[in-house]
Amino acid sequence: MSPHRRPAPADPRVRALVAQASHRGREANLSRRSFLVAALGTAGAAAVLAACGTGSPSAAGSSAEDLSDTDKIVRWANWTQYLDQDDDGTSYPSLLAFQETSGLTATYAEDIDDNDAFYGKVSGQLKNGQDIGYDIVTLTDWMAARMIRLGYTQTLDKARMPNAENILSSLANVDFDPGRTQSLTWQSGFAGLAWDKEKVPGGLHTLSDLWAPELAGRVEVLSEMRDTVGLIMLDQGVDPAGDWSDNEFYSALEVLKEKIDSGHIRQVRGNAYTQDLASGDAIAVIGWSGDITSLNYESDGKFEFAIPESGGTLWSDNLMVPVGSPHLANAEDLMNYYYDPEVAAQVAAWVNYITPVQGAQEAMVGIDPDLAEDPMIFPTDEILATVSVFRTLDADEEERYNGEFLTVIGA
Repeated sequence: MSPHRRPAPADPRVRALVAQASHRGREANLSRRSFLVAALGTAGAAAVLAACGTGSPSAAGSSAEDLSDTDKIVRWANWTQYLDQDDDGTSYPSLLAFQETSGLTATYAEDIDDNDAFYGKVSGQLKNGQDIGYDIVTLTDWMAARMIRLGYTQTLDKARMPNAENILSSLANVDFDPGRTQSLTWQSGFAGLAWDKEKVPGGLHTLSDLWAPELAGRVEVLSEMRDTVGLIMLDQGVDPAGDWSDNEFYSALEVLKEKIDSGHIRQVRGNAYTQDLASGDAIAVIGWSGDITSLNYESDGKFEFAIPESGGTLWSDNLMVPVGSPHLANAEDLMNYYYDPEVAAQVAAWVNYITPVQGAQEAMVGIDPDLAEDPMIFPTDEILATVSVFRTLDADEEERYNGEFLTVIGA
């Protein structure tokens, strides 16, 4: 049996919607600042902000002593369903091959379900420069930016990582890590709309479709602020990649709050929203592209994913070495291995997210020619024109916006 996941056939109508999607511009509504202060309560909001820990750089100290020469292990924390598995889901073929070729023992844990939740568990140790039990963590752009800003990551030795030069040019020099000295992209993907095709026969074309009365109590949205709020902003005609400010953010947050308070949204979830789709507790969601492909593999094409007509978001997750890790060189070896185009193609064929590695599309032809043409793995310029990358927030914006978002969702 083929070791990779094959996506369900795409609905041509959905693909047409993706191709037609465009960003609309309009004037922002009046400021929602006063609304949120009243709704959240100043003391409650302030407490959440204080807990976020997103401010100025800490005194984490220098990186840990590297024991890689004598301690032949590397420990990796990742999201669920984010590395190629064998048919019975008990092992990771590419990781086993890495162990055989490197002589290292790799431990792999699907311990990340949400960026904030994971950060909350390890931030105290990071602040003290301690080993958090992982040599590689895989976090989304905005959290990677925070980690780097606070001095919680180690500098990578690119001389030991020749395959790092294979990174796509569009990812090689990001604003939160110029020159990629602290991170490498793991995978990228889209946030959009997803639904159970039998229970939502008309499909979802706009974000307003998600708010249809007949879906009340069966809708879930992502706990990733930039995806959920980003899609609402796009629906309101605001490009989250653009030059927007408080008015636009609070306008979108007000919509989210109303849908949660009314019970229309049953839960705000991290990666676990897929479990609720599979069980039928949720039938329509804001979700991630690769997750839906994975669900379809297990559910005979039961679900559909589409970028809304107003646009979707594009995000990336990043490999980083925490400041207290004593296995920097071992971690670099693992990153270098996964930037080999053949290995990158093997991973992308299973996870069905956008691979960051040049040459992976050509390598995919030898694995599955159909997947080599899949725009959810190798998106065309036309599709990329329909999505936005949520702009990088400064430290003050991140504290305020993230804190208020967490309060609204009840985190």
